[in-house]
Amino acid sequence: MADIIEVNPANMQVLAGYLQKTLDPATRHAAEDFLNKLERNQNYGQLALQLAANKSFDLNSIRFPAALLFKNFVRRHWMNEDESDNIISMTDREAIKGRIVDLMTTTEPKIQVQLSEAVTLIASSDFPQKWQNLVPELVSKLNPNDFETNNGILQTAHSIFSRWRPLYPSDNLYTEIKLALESFSEPYRQVFLATDSMISQNANNIPQLRVLFKTLYLLTEIYHDLNCHDIPEFFVTHLKTFLDLLLKYFVYENPQLAGDDEDTPGPVLQVKTSICEIVDIYSKRYEEDFGEALPTFIQTSWTLLTTLGLERRNDMLVSKAMAFLTSVVKSGRHKDIFNSNEVLSQLCEKIVLPNMGLRELDEELFEDEPIEYIRRDLEGSDSETRRRASSELVRGLLDQFPTEVTAIIGNYIQNYLQRYNSNVTQNWKDKDAALFLLTSIAARSVGSQFGARETNAQVDILDFFDKNVLPDLNASVSGAIHPILKVDAIKYLYTFRTQFSKQQLMAALPLLVRHLESTNFAVYTYSAICIERILFMRVSGSTGPMMFSSDDIAPLSESLISNLFRLVEQAATPEKLAENAYLMKCVMRVILTVREKMLPLVNVCLARLTAIVQAVSSNPSNPQFNHYVFESIGALIRFICKASPEAAEQFEALLFQPFQVILQQDITEFTPYVFQLMGQLLSFNTRAELPLSYQQMLPPLVQPVLWSQQGNIPALVKLLQAYLKSGANWIVANNQLEPMLGVFQKLVSSKLNDHHAFDLLQAIITYVPMAALANYMKHILVVLLTRLQNHKTDKFKKGFVNFSFYYMALDKEGMGPDGYWALFEAVQPGLFVQFLKTVWLTETQKISGRVERKTCAVAMTRLLTGSTTITEGTNFDAVWPATMTALVRLFEAPQDVKGAAADAAEDESLYAIDIEESGYQAQFSQLATASNAKLDPTAAIADPKQFLVEGIVRFNQQFPGRLQHGQMQLQPETKSHLAAYLAQAGVAL
Repeated sequence: MADIIEVNPANMQVLAGYLQKTLDPATRHAAEDFLNKLERNQNYGQLALQLAANKSFDLNSIRFPAALLFKNFVRRHWMNEDESDNIISMTDREAIKGRIVDLMTTTEPKIQVQLSEAVTLIASSDFPQKWQNLVPELVSKLNPNDFETNNGILQTAHSIFSRWRPLYPSDNLYTEIKLALESFSEPYRQVFLATDSMISQNANNIPQLRVLFKTLYLLTEIYHDLNCHDIPEFFVTHLKTFLDLLLKYFVYENPQLAGDDEDTPGPVLQVKTSICEIVDIYSKRYEEDFGEALPTFIQTSWTLLTTLGLERRNDMLVSKAMAFLTSVVKSGRHKDIFNSNEVLSQLCEKIVLPNMGLRELDEELFEDEPIEYIRRDLEGSDSETRRRASSELVRGLLDQFPTEVTAIIGNYIQNYLQRYNSNVTQNWKDKDAALFLLTSIAARSVGSQFGARETNAQVDILDFFDKNVLPDLNASVSGAIHPILKVDAIKYLYTFRTQFSKQQLMAALPLLVRHLESTNFAVYTYSAICIERILFMRVSGSTGPMMFSSDDIAPLSESLISNLFRLVEQAATPEKLAENAYLMKCVMRVILTVREKMLPLVNVCLARLTAIVQAVSSNPSNPQFNHYVFESIGALIRFICKASPEAAEQFEALLFQPFQVILQQDITEFTPYVFQLMGQLLSFNTRAELPLSYQQMLPPLVQPVLWSQQGNIPALVKLLQAYLKSGANWIVANNQLEPMLGVFQKLVSSKLNDHHAFDLLQAIITYVPMAALANYMKHILVVLLTRLQNHKTDKFKKGFVNFSFYYMALDKEGMGPDGYWALFEAVQPGLFVQFLKTVWLTETQKISGRVERKTCAVAMTRLLTGSTTITEGTNFDAVWPATMTALVRLFEAPQDVKGAAADAAEDESLYAIDIEESGYQAQFSQLATASNAKLDPTAAIADPKQFLVEGIVRFNQQFPGRLQHGQMQLQPETKSHLAAYLAQAGVAL
């Protein structure tokens, strides 16, 4: 039980002393260890909070570190998913919420920022249900004469409200917004009006104006927050007031607030950018309310775009203003404003062209930080750049005026190309502009996964490629043309890859492979990206088989792999080596495509992959790069060992030494990968006994220290499942079963990890002989029932139901329905029937997953037709009709997936893995190549309905008349379906 720390001056002094020790390298680690242990004590959070706000301590050396300590404490523990390990007591939570807003508003800005972030973290968990007075308390602190304090309050409110923006609409969300509006709306309006008045009164007071424009910026951001899903009635009532204020500051000018830095927007630009986002929302969603004000904002935006300079500080406002015009154009409701060649030409000439050209800062980024240039270009992080906004505006115009805009832009493209051809060295930027414009009008919609899926029929993409792009790809890799044009050519193929035939892409691949020999970072990286995306393609969009087979790519594989590894390994430091995840992703994709034909290269690949792992393990700086490395190793294991299971021993010989180093050094980022790959290798084991190397590793694997790290748990469970499959007899003989059951008990007590407990338990009952398990099963069941009674969750209930059917579906001595029935009777007579009727059968329609539904059907069939316990008179009437009714409903319920075809599709999708689509998780990321099929206790049964029919025939022969008795208790609909199953199988009873 946690100790209670008194919140008093003496303990504050102690905490302050340890905070000071964390600043000294000699005492830092010991002090941090002490603080980590101390945080499990009650009142610790309150103590840190009070120390941060106590002005008798030094601001910089004590109070600010205390504020950071408190904020990080909240971040780590307030939203603990596992309630069994919740270290912040309810008393502490209420006390902190009761003081923090007041303390936040009375401290210095430096502390205020940290406490504001802590309030936001707490609110993301507790507001509004568990913290209903938060908004009223914030409102009560607003002061019309203290705008510094107001800014702290408004910043906190914005942090809380802004999380609504990306959420899907729901009743709960609207209720939350409504609760906030009730107490916030009128004070917000008053502050807005007061801020406007103060700005007018302080027109020449620049220091005060900076504070007021910070307030104004927060007010406009909150306006966005409160209107992001619907326009509240309060804002409809006061709309003219608000729109007048927004327009006033949309055209406001004050050179003294422009800022000294040409790269950083000043306060006026920030406010205008925020207003642009608001009017963009209104034009899309609330146009009827926007009404007469919309044309004024359109004209103002147009004027802004034609007068703002090319300085970087204007970029965000320019992109947002173009986004607003794009929304207006795409809606089509104001088509008449733009419906003339003169207006369209002016839009293109005065807004699109000036903002889409390559600027000096783009060239600098390309040369100095090419990886950042690529990320912005391909991953959409340039979504708010002038270039991207110009492209989107062109596509918006194309939606309404396809012929006119295609012709206008087409003329500019030809002009650019002519200028380029007149002097290819000096005018290379003209060709870059031509390619960018061509892509803008030709690709109606573009995504990173598939490129341009929808194109402009008025543009001949392939003809343009042959005449203007292919010559650049055929030119020598380095020196012939500017490297940006090389990148443009590769990117053209990348963007329009779905428009090319397989034969055309096969012809292009050697050109791309050749460009891996470029000395320019961006050129060879774009080549790798394009190759990887081409290999990712399917025959028909996102559903067909993979376009390129191992036979297609195997001839290129040696050159591809050699070049890619050379490029990765040329880095001077581990951080630089791991910088370029695109190269490693291409390595992974080549292996996934070439599959078992990688055999001639497997030793070279593994040697280089393990060397890379060892190099980056000193500082695992790029999670995506690391993931692709381990995914590549998993792919080699999967394909080579599947074709030749004996190869698993060779993999073990190559991999175990670097794996042991990772485990010994406790490299937490890599240990889950190691456990997954060890489990994968062990699953291919064909030796009669568990190999000695695995025997030696098992005892440490079941020690609590490894299971205390959440990221290890899914991988360790998979590894233990592999141990059970390959060496259950050795595990029993060497007294390792009880430690495994100890792991199960630890997992099942955790709401966060209980589903892993069921995965482990299913493997235990599948592979361990019942003779070895018999003495433990009653205790296991009691543990499950106790958890169900005391801490039931929907997830645990689902896991328990699935496990129960799994146990009953197993055709193994001591298992099946009779074995499970006997277990329950040993705990309490009549308990099995009670659970069957009130829990398992009522949950059958909720069971999802093909294997799970099939397991459920087989389990109920075994109970209906193969259980000796059920033949007893009272048991039969209590169980048989209800079970048959539930089984028939399960059969008749809609099926999401169908049999082997679905499994084949899942298997195919495995080899098309895409981290960008499936997502990467920092704590644990599943290796798709190391994943195993779900345990299926019914693998030998092809058709559950046929299994039922065969069971009924046997049952009827063994117990004549019993079936007819049971059928009499069934509803007509259930009888009808059952008769249909029998008739379809040609069975007459």
